[in-house]
Amino acid sequence: MNCSNQQCRRLLSAALQIFFCLIVSLSLQAQVINTNKGVISGQVLTNDNEPAESVAVQLAGTDKMTLTTESGFYIFKNLPAGTYHINVTVKGFKPLETTVVLTENGKQSNISFKLELSDAQLAEVVISSGGRYKVDRVSSSLRLPSSILETPQNIQVISKRTLADQQIYDIVDGITRNVSGVSRLGHWDNQYANIRMRGSKIPAFRNGMNIEASWGPTAEDAAMIENIEFVKGPAGFMLAAGEPGGFYNVVTKKPTGSSHQSVSMSAGSFSTYRAALDFDGKLSKDGRLLYRLNLAGQQKDYHTKFNFNNRVMVAPVVKYQIDDKTSVTVEYTYQAIKFLSNGNYSFSKVKLADENVANDFFYGDPSLPPGKIRDHSAYVYLDHQLNDHWKAHAQVAYFNFAMASGSVWANSLDSAGNMSRYYNIGDEAGENRFAQLSIAGEEQTGSVRHRILGGLDFGNKKFWGDFRSGNPNIRFARIRDSATGPLYEPIFNVYNPIYGLSMDSIPNFDRSVNIRTRSGSTAYATYTNYASAYVQDELGFFNNNLRVSLGLRFTYAETVGKSKKTDIKDQVFSPRGGISYSIDKQTSVYGLYDQSFVPVPGTDFAGNAFQPIKGNDIEFGVKKEWFGGRWVSSVSVYQINRTNALTPDTDPAHQNGSITFQTQLGETESKGVELDLNGELAKGLNLVANYAYTSSKISKESPNVATKTVGNVTPNTNAHTTNAWLSYRFSKGALNGFGVNGGIQWLADRYVGTTTTPNMPNYFRADAGVSFQKNKFGISMLVNNLLDNRKLLTAASLDTNPSKNTSYYSYIVEARRNMRMTVTYKF
Repeated sequence: MNCSNQQCRRLLSAALQIFFCLIVSLSLQAQVINTNKGVISGQVLTNDNEPAESVAVQLAGTDKMTLTTESGFYIFKNLPAGTYHINVTVKGFKPLETTVVLTENGKQSNISFKLELSDAQLAEVVISSGGRYKVDRVSSSLRLPSSILETPQNIQVISKRTLADQQIYDIVDGITRNVSGVSRLGHWDNQYANIRMRGSKIPAFRNGMNIEASWGPTAEDAAMIENIEFVKGPAGFMLAAGEPGGFYNVVTKKPTGSSHQSVSMSAGSFSTYRAALDFDGKLSKDGRLLYRLNLAGQQKDYHTKFNFNNRVMVAPVVKYQIDDKTSVTVEYTYQAIKFLSNGNYSFSKVKLADENVANDFFYGDPSLPPGKIRDHSAYVYLDHQLNDHWKAHAQVAYFNFAMASGSVWANSLDSAGNMSRYYNIGDEAGENRFAQLSIAGEEQTGSVRHRILGGLDFGNKKFWGDFRSGNPNIRFARIRDSATGPLYEPIFNVYNPIYGLSMDSIPNFDRSVNIRTRSGSTAYATYTNYASAYVQDELGFFNNNLRVSLGLRFTYAETVGKSKKTDIKDQVFSPRGGISYSIDKQTSVYGLYDQSFVPVPGTDFAGNAFQPIKGNDIEFGVKKEWFGGRWVSSVSVYQINRTNALTPDTDPAHQNGSITFQTQLGETESKGVELDLNGELAKGLNLVANYAYTSSKISKESPNVATKTVGNVTPNTNAHTTNAWLSYRFSKGALNGFGVNGGIQWLADRYVGTTTTPNMPNYFRADAGVSFQKNKFGISMLVNNLLDNRKLLTAASLDTNPSKNTSYYSYIVEARRNMRMTVTYKF
C-alpha cells in the first residue's frame, strides 16, 4: 500500500505526537499512583556470581511476589512504610531471608542475595534450566514480552557459553554451526561475516538496530558478544526493515550489577596469540553506577602464506540507575584490524578445490602494504518504567567505519597455472545514524490479556568506496638463472608460486583527497534514509494458552541517487499476523504470516539502482521443552516469496579486477523444513544439534536479465545442512572437572552460479577438544578440521568460459587441521 510523500510525513508526525503524548500521560499517571510509596529492589546471584534469572522473590505475609530479570534484578514498588521480610527459595539451594525497614516514601535498594548450594539437593539444581547452551528468552533489544516458547516465530539464540566452548574468536569464526539452515559465504573474511539463511543473505543487527552495510558491518570480536540471536523470517516487531529470510542480532555485553572479572589467553596454529579481559562491577557503593569493560588483542596468521589478521577491541559500557524507574546506559566500541589481504582466495583453470593448489596458497604478496580498518560505534540507551504495566525505551546509535587497503585479483589464468594479477585500491568509509523509540505494556480487557508494543524507528546510512585501478599487471623484477644467463621475468604460477614483488610494480595510491571526494563520480557512493512506525498487540485468551499477534508497520524509505533514475522513494504498509497455542506448559504450536520491506542502496554493473527487497513469509512450527525445561526442540516449515533478492553477479564481463558487482533476481520462492535441539540432555551433557532442508529457486525473471533463469536454484544455496555439537563435563570422581567436546558440520547438495543441479563440493568437517575446569581456573584445547579435509569450500565461482584465460574457477578453502588452546581465570 503506497501513499504520497506529504501524506507519509503527516502520518509519521501524527504517530510521533501520539507516541510522546502516551508516554507523558502514562508517566504522569505513574507519578500519581506512586505518591508517598516506597520501593525495595536488589539482585539475586548464583554461587559463582552470575545473575540468577527467573528466581521467585516474595515479601512474606503479603501477596507480593516477583521473578528476577535476565540480569537477576527484582523490584517491589508502591509499598507503604513498615517492616518487610524478603524470602528467596529455590530448589537445590538454601532458603534465604532478610528483613527491611521501609520508611514513608523510602527506598531500600541493593538488597542482594547470593544463592548457596544445599548439599542434600546438589544434584537437583535447576536454575534457568537448560545448562550451558539453552536460552529461554531473547534479549530486551528485541522487545518481545513473551518467552521464546510462546513466540510465534522460529528464534534461535547462541549463548556466550556456546561461543566459549567452541573457542570462537569473532563472528566470522564458525558460529553458523549452531543454528539450522544457516551458512556463511566467504569473501572479505577480515572485514565482515556475509551470513545466509532461508535462501538469501541476511542483514546484521546489533542491539536491535539494522547495521547492515555494503561490505559490512565489521565482524564483531567475540569478547564483546553476550548472545547472538537468529530471527527467522520477517520480523516487523523489530521496528526496523528486515530481509524476508530473517536476520541475526548481536547482543553486546552490558553491566550485570554483580562483580566478576575474567582473563583469558589463547594460542594456536598459524602463530595465533590472543588475550581477552572482561571486567564487570559497580562504580558506586549503592549499586546505581555500574560498568562493564571488555578488551581483546589478537595476532593471528592465516593458513595461507604471509596473510594475517591482527586486531584490537575496546568496549566500555557505563549504566546509571537514575532512580528505581529510570536508567541510562552509554556504550562505546572500538575495533582496529590490520591485514595483508582481505580474503583468502584460491584459483584454478581446472576445477573447484584443485588438489594441486596447496592449502597455504596465497594470491597476494608480502611486499604489498597491509590494509587497515578502524571501526567506531556508540550507543545511548534510556529505559523508563512508566508504571507497573508499562515501560518505555529509547536508543540512539552512531557508527563510523573506515578502511584503507589494496586488493589483488587474477587478471588471467591458463591451464598450466600461470596467472597475471591485478592490483586495485580498496578504500571504504561508512557513517550511520539510528534512533529508536518504543513503548510496551500489558492491559486486560475482560478475560483477554493484551501485550502491546508500539514505536518509531529512524535510520540514515552513508557509504563511500574507492576501487580505482592501480596496476593491471603486477610483475616480478627480471632475474638471471646464473651469472651469465639471460634476463627473464618470473611468472606467478598457482601450482608453484613465488613471492617478492618489485617495489616499482606496486602503485603508490594518492589518498590525500578525502574518500568522499574520490568516490563522488563512481557508483560506490550511496545514501539511504528510512523512517517507520509500528504497533503490535498480542492478545491472550483462555488464561493465555491461546495467543494471537496482530501488527502493522509503516515504512518510508528513500535512496538518494545522483540522478532521477537512481532516486527511489517508497512508502509501504507491512502487516503481520501470528497465532500460538500452548498444548501444555512445555509445548506450543504456532503459525505466522509476515511481510517485509528492505531499501537497498547501490547499483548494478549497468548503473541501475537496486529496487527494495520485498517478501511474504508463511510459517508453521512446534516447540517443546523436555525434562523440566532442561532442553528444547523446535520444528518449523516455511515458504517465502521474495522479489529483488540480491545475488553476486557471475557474468565474467562484469568483473573489474577484484571488484565484484551484485545483481537482483526477479522473484524467488524459498521453502524448507528446520529442526533444532538445544540444551542439557543429562547432568553435564550439553547438546546443540540441527538440520535444515532448503529449496530456493527463481520463480520469475528479472527485467534486467536477458537469459532464462526460472527454475534455477538461488545461488549459494545448500539443500541439506546438518550440524551437531556435544559437550560433557564430569562432576565427580577422579575425572571431576574434566570435559570433552566435539562436533560435525555437513553441507550437501550445494549450488553456486546459474544452475539447476548441485555443482559445488559437499562440505564435511569434524572438530574435537578436551578441557579442565576447577573453581576459577579453566583450560581447554580444540582441534578444528580433525580429519584434515582440504576441500572445505566456503565460497566459489565457476569457469563460465573455459576457452578464455580471463575466465577461471575461484574459491575459498578453509584451513587444514589446526588447534587452539585457551586458559581462563575468573575472579
